[in-house]
Amino acid sequence: MRAPVIGVTSAQRNEHTSVKYINLPKAYTDSLCGAGASPVLIPVGLSTQQLQDLICRLDGLLMPGGGDIDPSVYGSNSHPKVAAVDPERDQLEIQAFHYARSRGLPILGICRVLQLINVAMGGALYEDLLDQRPTSDNHDFHENHERNYLAHRVNIEANSHLSTIFDSLVVQVNSLHHQGIRDLASGLAITAKAGDGLIEAVEIEGYPFGIAVQWHPECLQEHN
Repeated sequence: MRAPVIGVTSAQRNEHTSVKYINLPKAYTDSLCGAGASPVLIPVGLSTQQLQDLICRLDGLLMPGGGDIDPSVYGSNSHPKVAAVDPERDQLEIQAFHYARSRGLPILGICRVLQLINVAMGGALYEDLLDQRPTSDNHDFHENHERNYLAHRVNIEANSHLSTIFDSLVVQVNSLHHQGIRDLASGLAITAKAGDGLIEAVEIEGYPFGIAVQWHPECLQEHN
């Protein structure tokens, strides 16, 4: 049987100001290969036609974590804590999401892409949780912790796709973000929340497999 081909969107960075690189943390491709899939990189900079041609050849789409989404995309203002914005990546991933969805492809979004899917479907974000959401716990454990640090629990909704993946409706997850969903988009269902009530997972309503999580499962492969 042919291994499923999973497209993975990527980020870009500058090196020595003159050379641009397309990059992706290796944990994503390691996790896909370990699950029996063949990952294919989707680079920033493709034309709309090139992106559509590539997605037509895929069996699924994974969109990974990364920098913040440009607040102008969801009609908001910038904030001092907004960082690592890449408008080209925002545009490519929104296009990739809509086109993959139109084809019924399985879609998995991680961390920033939970937020991006919400924005792509008409929702809005907190630009910084600790500043704009008084009831929020700290969700940003980038500093002084490994990426597999289990920072807090999430409570998973029963009868969700997500609930069929885990053995329990309460699981411990890592947490590497300072933004989150403020206004949930129509067409998304909340399928997990943190202890402070922050949305930690959503699913596309009425869709075969469209899941986005706020944590980083690619860094938690040693945990069932």
